[in-house]
Amino acid sequence: MVFDLLIIGGGINGTAIAREAALNGLSVMLVERDDLASHTSSASTKLIHGGLRYLEYYEFGLVREALQERERMLRVAPHLIYPMHFVLPHENAVRPWWLVRLGLLLYDNIGGPITLPHSRSLRKSDVNYLQPLRRPSRGFVYSDAWVDDARLVVLNAIDAARHGAMIVTQTAMLSARRAANMWEATLSDGRTVQASTMINAAGPWVAQALALTGANTSSGVRLIKGSHIVVPKIFDGDQAYMLQQPDKRVVFAIAYANDTTLIGTTDIPVERPEDAQTTPDEIDYLCQAANHFFVKQINPDDVVRTFSGVRPLYDDGASEAKAVTRDYVLELDTAGAPLLSVFGGKITTARHLAEEAVGKLAHAVGWQVSRVTRNAAFPGGDIGAFAPFLAEIRVRYRFLGEARSLRMARAYGSMLVDMIGASVKQATDLGEDFGAGLTQVEVDWMVSHEWAHSVEDVIWRRSKLGLAMTEAQIARLANYLVEKNSEISACGRSGDHVVAGDPVR
Repeated sequence: MVFDLLIIGGGINGTAIAREAALNGLSVMLVERDDLASHTSSASTKLIHGGLRYLEYYEFGLVREALQERERMLRVAPHLIYPMHFVLPHENAVRPWWLVRLGLLLYDNIGGPITLPHSRSLRKSDVNYLQPLRRPSRGFVYSDAWVDDARLVVLNAIDAARHGAMIVTQTAMLSARRAANMWEATLSDGRTVQASTMINAAGPWVAQALALTGANTSSGVRLIKGSHIVVPKIFDGDQAYMLQQPDKRVVFAIAYANDTTLIGTTDIPVERPEDAQTTPDEIDYLCQAANHFFVKQINPDDVVRTFSGVRPLYDDGASEAKAVTRDYVLELDTAGAPLLSVFGGKITTARHLAEEAVGKLAHAVGWQVSRVTRNAAFPGGDIGAFAPFLAEIRVRYRFLGEARSLRMARAYGSMLVDMIGASVKQATDLGEDFGAGLTQVEVDWMVSHEWAHSVEDVIWRRSKLGLAMTEAQIARLANYLVEKNSEISACGRSGDHVVAGDPVR
């Protein structure tokens, strides 16, 4: 079989492109050497946002596009993406009050009509927002949205697979060459595949992937590391805080899973994609950033988890990491079979990037495509408003309890009914309980429908339950996954092609 499109990279850009192409009826193969979202795409600040601070660098087009995408994503993935209030304290800030107010007014309007509340000044009645702050006085409240980044990647892959795409994980591209007006790629599992076109969406490894093809590029990439820390919660509520730092950077403090607070991010230039490690200096910086604002003080000993991602930003020549554009560049090489390389990008605009990438290839090749994902619900997103759906789930599956119902309804949306089944009436029907509300039924679903292989895939990317599980529970889950993978191998089944609602075949 000759594919229309071979995609290298299973992060947010690669899977979004696979979805756009598959929904357009193209034959697609996506190859990822590790797990889906195993690197940068699971190490973001978990926001679907316009990027308020990008206005400071005159990125008006990017902010407008991102705000329009924020509106769209809230509609098509209401289970996974939801609004969040952001508190922006303004005490001895490095930016004048009038400038921040002007920026927020622009943020409210530059993207066109919005459904989220407009920004406003903090009020004395905002006790819940003000109480955690050391110097609660002036400030602002504005709206953006939160997302489980790794799960969004998985949902893109599920939808692509539903429409015929072949998603191949744990498999690397070893080499690729142009032959007879098509690409011929050798994979680490021994296969050689052919495709009419290829997209390099390898993220921080975009240059290395280009080297494997022998193609040239005029674009460069700057590798910028962003690190985060997770600490026991330092404020009550489900809001977030945008903290202006003396160095003119901003750091977010966000209500996170299992009664924790997520704090990040840093902007550190690095030389290699493999440098995605959180350093002691970064931990100190993020602790100090929070301590400057919050009553509850933290230190490095309080950190329960860290994670870092290397962002592959398009090299626009900016002198400082914080000023490098967050926009993307798509470079098309038509010296033979077309090759499109993706430089930059962000979680919020990945769907739009995919639309543009497929359109650019289609123009070069002569495919007939349309903008098919603009109003297409993500898997599980066909639920209407989330609150009534959650209420229905809590009634139907009372044995889940309130907290687990919320977690699973958020993660799976309407797919939760496919997972558990309409007839299940008690918790014992869900199989072994591995801890923190994670049962055998859910783990089996992740393996058979979501390309999960390892314990890290399950507890850090498909869920964040690693924050709530003991070492013994994690060890038992790891053993179970070894048994499960052996069973799949013995049956001769492959993880290439997953169709939501059906087992792996």
